[in-house]
Amino acid sequence: MVAVVTAAAHVLVVEDDPTVREVVVRYLERDGIDVASVGDGESALLQAALRWPDLVVLDLMLPQLDGFEVCRRLRATAPVPVIMLTARGDEDDRVMGLELGADDYVSKPFSPRELVARVRAVLRRAAGADAILAVEHGIEPLVAGDLQIDVAAREARRGRETLTLTAREFDLMLYLAMRPRRAFHREDLLEHVWGYTYGDTATVTVHVRRLREKIESDPSKPRHLVTVWGVGYRWDP
Repeated sequence: MVAVVTAAAHVLVVEDDPTVREVVVRYLERDGIDVASVGDGESALLQAALRWPDLVVLDLMLPQLDGFEVCRRLRATAPVPVIMLTARGDEDDRVMGLELGADDYVSKPFSPRELVARVRAVLRRAAGADAILAVEHGIEPLVAGDLQIDVAAREARRGRETLTLTAREFDLMLYLAMRPRRAFHREDLLEHVWGYTYGDTATVTVHVRRLREKIESDPSKPRHLVTVWGVGYRWDP
């Protein structure tokens, strides 16, 4: 289920406030995106089952079934990109959303134009990551210790174990692994992996932590995805 950034890109908006929902839908449709919208979590799951979205804009505070549970259930089916809408200042909620695999979050109140830009950035990344990264590396597997990264298959294995990575985790790992021993600022990774020239670098920090838990034998003492103090992160083969 790969998103294509054209008028055919299908976005599901899940927001219980009808005014906010209407504004988001209007701005996305004005940008040429096909949109379905619902006001609660149960309806979101039903709508996704009817037509799987290329991306979900998901409010966290929903009646009956909250955004966290909706995200869990959607991602248990397939790694659909998710942008979460959170109340300003709810840092714990933002971190929890990212821990669940959300690609990004936007704090309320937000600029509809900024949200559309975020949606476009995530869709572009989902649509173009395979081709761009495969061409960059010549589709050859990358090897780092017992870790193997198959670029063409978008699959990673540690020994005989196939790792379950979100699309963003895979992109982050691959971006760093193809540039070994080079230190990157969090802002650089946010721009090159997420496609944003602005935003909260906590998004990068959370994804690095999640990725370490999956690829490192001892996440507290990472061998491959290492911290460069005062700078950011580096990949050591």
